[in-house]
Amino acid sequence: MMGISGARIILILVVEDAEEAYELVSDVLAEANFDVVGARNGIDAVDTAVKLLPDLILMDLSLPLMGGCEATRLLKSDARTSSIPIIALTGHHNFAEMARQAGCDAFLTKPCPPDRLLDEVKRLLDAPEAVLKIPNHN
Repeated sequence: MMGISGARIILILVVEDAEEAYELVSDVLAEANFDVVGARNGIDAVDTAVKLLPDLILMDLSLPLMGGCEATRLLKSDARTSSIPIIALTGHHNFAEMARQAGCDAFLTKPCPPDRLLDEVKRLLDAPEAVLKIPNHN
């Protein structure tokens, strides 16, 4: 998808059931000129990812209805979504290996500083600096 200036619009799916955490992450991403769509549980995450094919997914691991690891396994086993990078974003510091085994491409713990979140998103998207206007959150 292309924006008005001709720059490619990057869509990120944020899967988070806690409203405050969702707002914080989506605000940071929107400020960096990403389009953001949300899902509140693992089932909605899988459905939304298949429907919209986002460029990247930020996946909480503790979710209602279907956990983030199970949702990640389903997405990584589906040819339509298997190449979408998934960053586990969780408050559980000891879930790193579980996230890796599920197929997550990166692991961040909450609370995550905005610059660290954006650095990891940029790394996985391999997006040019011109597309990502990373705000200074000092």
